[in-house]
Parts: sequence; C-alpha cells; structure tokens
Amino acid sequence: MSFAMPDGAAPAYPTEEADVIVVGAGPAGATTAAYLARYGLSVTMLEKSTFPRDKVCGDGLTPRATRALTRLGIDLSDETQWHRNIGLRSWGVHPYPFEFKWPELTDFPPFGVARARKDFDEVLARFAVAQGAALIEGAAAESPILNDRTGRIEGVVTKDGRRFRAPYVVAADGVSSRLAVAMGITKREDRPMGVAYRTYYRTPKGDDDHLESYLTLWDGEPGKSNQMPGYGWMFPLGGGIANVGLGVLNTGKSVQQTDLRGLLKNWAASAPEAWGYRDAEEIGKIQGAALPMAFNRTPHYGRGLLLVGDSGGMVSPFNGEGIAYAMEAAEAAASAVAEAISRGVGTGSAERAMQAYPAVMKESLGGYYRLGVTFSKLIGDPRIMHLCVKYGLPRKTLMNFVMKLLAHLTDSHDGDATDRIINALSKAVPSV
Repeated sequence: MSFAMPDGAAPAYPTEEADVIVVGAGPAGATTAAYLARYGLSVTMLEKSTFPRDKVCGDGLTPRATRALTRLGIDLSDETQWHRNIGLRSWGVHPYPFEFKWPELTDFPPFGVARARKDFDEVLARFAVAQGAALIEGAAAESPILNDRTGRIEGVVTKDGRRFRAPYVVAADGVSSRLAVAMGITKREDRPMGVAYRTYYRTPKGDDDHLESYLTLWDGEPGKSNQMPGYGWMFPLGGGIANVGLGVLNTGKSVQQTDLRGLLKNWAASAPEAWGYRDAEEIGKIQGAALPMAFNRTPHYGRGLLLVGDSGGMVSPFNGEGIAYAMEAAEAAASAVAEAISRGVGTGSAERAMQAYPAVMKESLGGYYRLGVTFSKLIGDPRIMHLCVKYGLPRKTLMNFVMKLLAHLTDSHDGDATDRIINALSKAVPSV
C-alpha cells in the first residue's frame, strides 16, 4: 500500500537513533566521531555539505596539529599528500627574515604538515567512517530536539525534516553554531575575533620547507599608514602551489572598515615578482572567514550538548590556529562521553563525568588563552605592533621565546628555561 503526500508536504522519515550525534564533519566533528567510534559507541555524523567541499583556512599545520593527527592515527608518511614544513620564516621591516626551526621536543614532533582543506576534511571524515562512525552528507541540522521537562537536548532535526536522536549531541558546526545559539549559548563579546582571507597561487615558494609570515600589513601606503594587527602568510602545499592569505584581529572601526580582500590583493602584488603572487598565477578566488578565539562561546558542555572546535571559540588568539585545538578538544570530549555512557545516561554520575570535558579544556588552554587575550589587546594598537616588529625581530633570543609562545610548542615536564617560563605563565594567570 502506498500513500500520496499532500502537495508541498515534506516526506516522513523514520527517526534514527545513536549513542551520539555529531553535527559537522570538519576536523572537530570527524575527530570526535573517530574517537567515539573507537570506544565502541554508535555515532552519526551530519554534514550539511557533500564531500569534497572547501573551507577557508591557511592549510598550514604546526607540530601541535601534527601531533594531534598522529594521535588520531592518520598516516602522514606520504609527503606527496602531506607537504612537510620544518619551521617558520618571519618577514618584518628588515630586508632579511627571522627563521625559527620547529624545536626538538619530547611532547611534539619537529615538523608540521600542510594539505588543502578540500582534501584534508574528507580524509578525516572518511577515517572516522573507517573507525565505525556513520556519515550522512547533505544533512543540515536545523534545530535541536529538546526534552520539554528538562530542556536537555535529545537530538536534532535537519532542514529536510529528518530526525536524529541521541542522549549526547556534539556541536561541531562552526563559528555560527546554529545548535549552540538555539540552546541559548551565545558568543562572548569580551573575547577577540579574527578575520582571515586567503587564495592560492602557483609559485616557486609552493615547494618550500618553511611556513612564512609577513608582519607588516598596512591599511594604506607602507610605512606611512597604520600597521594592521595581524599578519600575511604563505603556506606551501607542494606541487608548486601555496596558500597565500592574511589574518587580522577584528578590533576597532579601522579594521572593520578596511577592505581586507583588497588589502590581500595589494599586499600580494607588492611582493617580489619572482614569488609569483600575481593575478596570472592565482588559482581560485579570495575567500574569507571569521576566527572565533579564546573560548568565546561557553559553557562547552551543558544539557547534553558539547561544543567542539570553532563552535566553542577554540582558535588561538596568538596565531589564529584552530585545527590543533579542535582535535585536542575532540579527544577530551569523546573520553568524557564514553565515561558518562558507561555510568548510565541520565544519572548524576554520568553528568559528573561529563564535567570532565570543560574542566580539561579550561585546565589545558584557559591560562594560555588568557595570555593570548592580553597579547591581542596589545597588538591591536598599531604603534605597539610596529615597535614589536621593528625592534623584536632582530633579537634572536627574544624571538625564539616569542615563537615558542605563539606556536604553543613547549615540553610540559622536561623542557628548557623558555618552556618553563611559558608553562609557568600559562598556569599563573587566571583562566579565561
């Protein structure tokens, strides 16, 4: 027997159930799903787009992200797919750059990798599927399913009317996080926000073994206008291709009124012609995205909903890095959920287990991000930014300290004096 649907009515779908629903299959969502599946839990990932799909990003990953990929189990040995970098080369007002080699540490590998997000995200999503997670593409989560009595989330409804139920839902749905907003978790205005724009060029620098940063971005004539609170970048992807972009703190009207797309074009055009940052060598188009920093949306857990990655504002205010922290949060979130489910969903013991997730995030990153908030306020003043670049870059000892701080690369136990100072500062300041 069949029934005809009324004109304009959405088809009726059966409700699908799982232990955990993960909304978003980017690095945060896919990593969370992979770890959850390893714990033997049934996991459904909902991805609003279909793979392959692109995301605005620098594509360059530091050793911190490399460690997260290795912990997850991603094979990085094929250097034709994972272009390696061994350090960061920074350019300022001087004709020579400062080169910072990734340090030899116990806690982190001495190399980073780069891969375009169009490939990278799908690699992680398919890896999660290989671990046992289910992936549903073209499924845009529209609204939460809430318990009328407790207000607890019990699943989501997609834009096309499908219903997915689970006792825990992970919001890995990005900076705007429709789920978090629907649950009343709004962005904090006391935390910095960044904006990034990027494009791709065919360039001899595309096969370099260093990431590059350019610390002199001007909102007008170079040297005679305001220096922007941010930096330009060139992150080599191999094969003669590089991701070229810029990221700035979205501070004050001067930044908000700046044509950052035009700024990127002008800055690229001012680079030496041999570098190839010219229209004829550009691939694709300039695209931009917001960077939510320093835990700008909290709590990271409440009423069955976990925020992981950009939805929880996990981008570093020091350098705009987000993937490493999203993957670290994913591992902590999955551990908490697995423990809670083993104790019995709905019990007080399970809820106490869930509180381990925000506690771990606060302990591991809260103090460091507090330092970053202070840092972002300082460089928001163009005069201070200019002084830092002019007088800081030539000083090797100072710059080694600064680079370790910005890249968040220190040994937690047996590091050198620099490591101990940075670790002590992160622990001494109040958590964000």
